[in-house]
Parts: sequence; structure tokens; C-alpha cells
Amino acid sequence: MTITAEQIPGYQAGTWTIDPAHSEVTFSVRHMAISKVKGRFENFDATFVTAPNPLDSTVKATVEVASVNTKQAQRDEHLRTSDFFKADEFPQLTFESTGAREENGELKVDGNLTMRGVTKPVTFDFEFGGVVVDGYGQTKAGFEAKTVVNREDFGVNWNSALDQGGFVLASDVTIALDVQATLQQ
Repeated sequence: MTITAEQIPGYQAGTWTIDPAHSEVTFSVRHMAISKVKGRFENFDATFVTAPNPLDSTVKATVEVASVNTKQAQRDEHLRTSDFFKADEFPQLTFESTGAREENGELKVDGNLTMRGVTKPVTFDFEFGGVVVDGYGQTKAGFEAKTVVNREDFGVNWNSALDQGGFVLASDVTIALDVQATLQQ
């Protein structure tokens, strides 16, 4: 079964921009094998172009690496260094979609994620939240998306061994988006 515009209540083809006041880009990584460190990026932008056929829609997004926030200033500074994001040399993470598809009743958005100058294909699991018109007459759409990437695939290799075995950081990082976008008139 292929999803169609008619199956999505309120669906509209057009160009949408992210509403940063009602959106977030977060990440989490297993820390010392017992818990997760979570963080967010404070500055990001995205443009979505919804097509008459929803599966032909596209997205381009950027994240400002220096805006990383894990609620711990010393860790955030470390994340900006060459051990992790190398923010001075590579100030942005980017994502550009290459396609959308339905798989086993779930929506997937495929694309290229670039971090530290390395571009790799990733797939986001996509959940559409709906379309509404707000009190100001603006058409808004919401969605959530999630993917897991191996940070080492992007050259983020820093780690430290634990005395009892294992490492401080896991390789897999979950990236989660909770987005509200506004249809441009």
C-alpha cells in the first residue's frame, strides 16, 4: 500500500519552514554502559517541500554544531573540539533527503547526513503528527523523526576505557527530531 495525499488529513503541497520555538533536535548516547547522556542543539533550520505525492517530498536541514547543549558547559566545550564535532572546521551538520518510502506500514525518510566533512546515508523513522491552522491563520504541520548513527562512521572516535572493562561512550548515537513547520504563503 502506498500512502497518498488524500490519506493525510489536511495535507498540502508547498514549502514549509521550521518553527524553532516549537521544535527540537536532540541526541543521546550510552554513557559508561549504564545510562545515557542527552543533549540538544539550540540553533537549527530546515525547509520542507511537500509534493502532490507525499513520497516525493524533500527536506534540507542544517544544525549549528557550536549550539550543542548537554546542560554541562565543560562537556559542551569538549564536544566542540576535534575529539568530537570539530566545530571550528565543520560548523554545521547537514541533512538532505534523497527519498521517502513506506515500509511495513511505517514511513521512512532516506537522505545524506554530513558531519565533520563525512557524508553517509541515513534513514529516519518518520511519524506524521498532523496539520492544523493556528489562531493566527498559519498552517502548521508536525512530525517526529528518529535515526541511529554510528559516530565512528563520521570520524568521531574519541573514547576512554573503563577500569572494569568497556568504554565511556557507546558507538551508536540516537538523533531525534520533534518538529513543527509553517506553510509559507
